[in-house]
Amino acid sequence: MPFKLHETMHVFMKTATGGTQRVTAKNTADAVQTGLVRQHLREIQAQFSSGNFAGPAHVHGAEMPGLAALRAARPGEIRISYRDVDGGAELGYRTDSARLVESLHAWFDAQVSDHGPDAMEWHDVEHVRESTPHH
Repeated sequence: MPFKLHETMHVFMKTATGGTQRVTAKNTADAVQTGLVRQHLREIQAQFSSGNFAGPAHVHGAEMPGLAALRAARPGEIRISYRDVDGGAELGYRTDSARLVESLHAWFDAQVSDHGPDAMEWHDVEHVRESTPHH
């Protein structure tokens, strides 16, 4: 990853058809980290859309849960969209295959586990927001 992991937050939301991966700078005014996150996620979208899941294998290991099925998917079987968000970007993963949805969810869980305090599931983010005092 070209950005600093400890200066970013990775958030994963599972859905019935796949899920969403959002990466943002913890300081959303940090233009450098925001730019690096956006560049990286655009590259990931292009790689994954062509069936190239080598990046996660390199970072997390070839035995990462869910990764073998994602790598075996036919190009286009998983549709991946990109969009900018405040302080970063997000990727949307959509598939009609229940097996690939399960694989995406296992892959999301593995990333949350591997990234430690710099990653969380979407419902955890909502909990954090609800428990944060408003000024």
